[in-house]
Amino acid sequence: MSVKWNIDKAHSEVQFKVKHMVISTVSGEFMDFEAQAETDDENFSNPKFEFVAKVDSINTRIEHRDTHLKSDDFFNAADHPELIFKGEKFDGDSLEGEITIKGVTKPIKLDADFGGVITDFDGNKRAGFEFSGKINRKDFGLNWSATTEAGGLVVADDVKLSVSLEFIKQ
Repeated sequence: MSVKWNIDKAHSEVQFKVKHMVISTVSGEFMDFEAQAETDDENFSNPKFEFVAKVDSINTRIEHRDTHLKSDDFFNAADHPELIFKGEKFDGDSLEGEITIKGVTKPIKLDADFGGVITDFDGNKRAGFEFSGKINRKDFGLNWSATTEAGGLVVADDVKLSVSLEFIKQ
């Protein structure tokens, strides 16, 4: 019998970081996302993850930059409104799966920190995870580029991902 888990959005976040003009880092997050997991038991054995973020919910705290990220230069939110991840192979230290961005699907391996399973004050089973990794944005057609006066990239190719998810057993 499989066990189904839903995301607790109040205790979850999906963030990214990318170097800007070689000298600093810009952070952002997706504000609207859904995630589910299915496991063999309540101990999170053999989990399968599905995650979807709405590209229109991207937030870097600068509206002009967010609008540019939603444009065809980057995510093309009009034609590709969702970022999708499906994780199938979890060994306790890493999660392997596929990520789809702007219609391009690639394999990805994320470092994983499984916080365990607890029972909350209301008797609900909860499980927590921290996932991290990186992707090359150009692998997914996010090709916009410019260079600084000194020849450095305005936006680096590598994007660091940091995802904290808390699930509640259905």
